[in-house]
Amino acid sequence: MIKKIKTVIKLALPAAKATPTPPVGPVLGQHGINIASFCKEYNNRTKDNIGLIIPVEISVFTDRSYTFILKTPPVSTLLIKEANILKGSSNPKSLIVGSITKMQIEKIASIKLPDLNTIKIKEAIKIVEGTAKNMGIRILD
Repeated sequence: MIKKIKTVIKLALPAAKATPTPPVGPVLGQHGINIASFCKEYNNRTKDNIGLIIPVEISVFTDRSYTFILKTPPVSTLLIKEANILKGSSNPKSLIVGSITKMQIEKIASIKLPDLNTIKIKEAIKIVEGTAKNMGIRILD
C-alpha cells in the first residue's frame, strides 16, 4: 500500500549536530514525528560531513511515519570552506575577502551538480562562479 504524504519539511541543519531544540523540535513535533529518532538518524547519516550545513527534506506521511533525503551543502558553505574564509563580503564589488582556483570551483560544481537545475558541469561551474563573485571571492586561473 502506498502511504499518503501529509507534508514535506525542509530544514538546513549542521551535520551531526541535530538536537530536539528549535528549529528541529517544534517543526517536527507539530507533525507528530519522533524527534529523538530523527535527530539520531540524521546525525548518524551526516557524521562524515561535520562542519557543513546539510539541507534535509523530510516527507511526513499521514500515519506519522517519515522518510528524509539529504541534499548537498549550499554552494556558499562549500565556497567558504574551500577559500578558507569566515564569511562572504558585505560589499562584494569593492571588498574581496578571499580567492579560489578554477580547480576548486570545478570540485564544488561536481559536488553540487545533483541538486542544481542543470546536468552539464560547465553550466554548474558558471553557477558556482556567480555565487563566488557575489560573495566577494576572486577566481584565480
